[in-house]
Amino acid sequence: MEFSYLKKGKLIRSSHPVDLDIDLKIQSNHIKVLAKAKADITLVEVRKKFTLKVVPGQEAFFNGYQSWTDSKEVKLEAKERNIYKSPQIVVKAFAMDKYGDAPFYKYENYILHGYDICYSKGSNGFFIYNLNYKNAYLIFEYDKRTKELTIISDVNGIKVEKGEEVVLMDYIFTYDYDEGLALFQKDFPRRNIKKYFGYTSWYNYYQNINEEIILRDLDGVDSRFNLFQIDDGFETFVGDWFDIDPKKFPNGLKPIVDKIHSKGLTAGVWLAPFVAEKESKLYKEHFDWIKKDEHGNPVSAGGNWSGQYSLDLENKEVIDYIKKFLNYYMELGFDFFKLDFLYASSIVVPEGYSRCQYQYKAYKLLKDTLKGKIILGCGANIVNSIDNFDYLRVGMDASLDWDDKMYMRLFHRERPSTKATLQNTIFRSLFNDRFFGNDPDVFLLRDDNIKMNDEQKHSLAIINSLFSGVLMTSDDIGKYDEKKQAQLNVVLNNFLHATNQSFEKRGGRIIISYDIEGQRKVYAYDYKKGILTDGQQ
Repeated sequence: MEFSYLKKGKLIRSSHPVDLDIDLKIQSNHIKVLAKAKADITLVEVRKKFTLKVVPGQEAFFNGYQSWTDSKEVKLEAKERNIYKSPQIVVKAFAMDKYGDAPFYKYENYILHGYDICYSKGSNGFFIYNLNYKNAYLIFEYDKRTKELTIISDVNGIKVEKGEEVVLMDYIFTYDYDEGLALFQKDFPRRNIKKYFGYTSWYNYYQNINEEIILRDLDGVDSRFNLFQIDDGFETFVGDWFDIDPKKFPNGLKPIVDKIHSKGLTAGVWLAPFVAEKESKLYKEHFDWIKKDEHGNPVSAGGNWSGQYSLDLENKEVIDYIKKFLNYYMELGFDFFKLDFLYASSIVVPEGYSRCQYQYKAYKLLKDTLKGKIILGCGANIVNSIDNFDYLRVGMDASLDWDDKMYMRLFHRERPSTKATLQNTIFRSLFNDRFFGNDPDVFLLRDDNIKMNDEQKHSLAIINSLFSGVLMTSDDIGKYDEKKQAQLNVVLNNFLHATNQSFEKRGGRIIISYDIEGQRKVYAYDYKKGILTDGQQ
């Protein structure tokens, strides 16, 4: 085990650090590393290496950094998508390197890596997960050259004074996958989270919504639904949350909220609380509210809209503004808050915090402000969401075609893709109803304004219905014919009544099984083509 820290500005790496009194506690598969500082220091990381017995074709799951990061079981010789190997003129033009961990993690071609949960099945399997998730991310690095797995506790930035005690690592490690899964399920028992079946405006109209469209689609929603969410496009600019677009919504949002409630539905709204776009009044009039890097440049959080930038959460006026506009939407009557682009809170982290600690603090601000309301996090780190959000998006945005545009496949791991997000939905299903309710993003059955074929739409609807805590569509249900209404009923029945869901990857297919109406159903999913067939044939 190697410990790294700064003392009086000097980096020290040692397996026997003279400035830390190490207390290693091992109880069965539970490893906990505590330390008492003998001097004032700033922690950097703790590393522990393991040599794995790898067989040809062995696969492992490496959980991605945030909601949108591709996360699936992959062969240990697989190559990881590296944004810095993509055409940099395009990457920089659209800030594609800001969505995941690329701003602070160095990608290497010989490394596979992930965060907080990692496993491999079979006789040479293992299962590892982080219990210190409020303080430090646990990063996994598999070196394809040496077949070594390194576990890294990302304590970087935590200041420890002389005499102070700190938890450096706290995790479960077992070489038996089934045992590890059982321990995980014991440490994170089921929460019995309420299921929401809802409509969201985004994946039909994107920002091109208005009062007429929203009210029309609201009329199409029937008693099978219990949630109606207005997504992005009602505000003038992202960041200007008090400015409802008067051309699109001349009567504001309050009458719509009242109508949603009159139908017995939960009223949802989309917000991006930690960013502001470049064209917003906030960016132009309160540039001091924008987070700056060490060179004094505004911290980009990506290329959406006119380009978005992180708000400075160390600025009290920013915190007051966030609380004020969240309260404004609560006063309008919204019950359900989809909060997006939350990774922006910790692209740059101030001194004294680890990245994990700072992101947890940011998410807790949202939870404390929206006390009593329902929160769906999106574009958020997984483990920081456990105690703060009711639901969390677990994959990237669905695309209206199967795998987004050809050129987008060259870029970031967080790109929109129905093909990729469906695998996230399956492989991150172990979080559902344990960390939070999983949001797999939307299913879409409509024929207009969509390029997926019927088989792909069917796969999207069925898989989402089996592995989710909140399930949404952006279709105008009022336009559904009898066939689509029947499909919708199957989806809803799965969502509400399926139990004992399981999956197993076999070659180019994923075998999905579940119980419903006294029967065990089995599907075989071709994840490359998006075809779901009866696995019992």
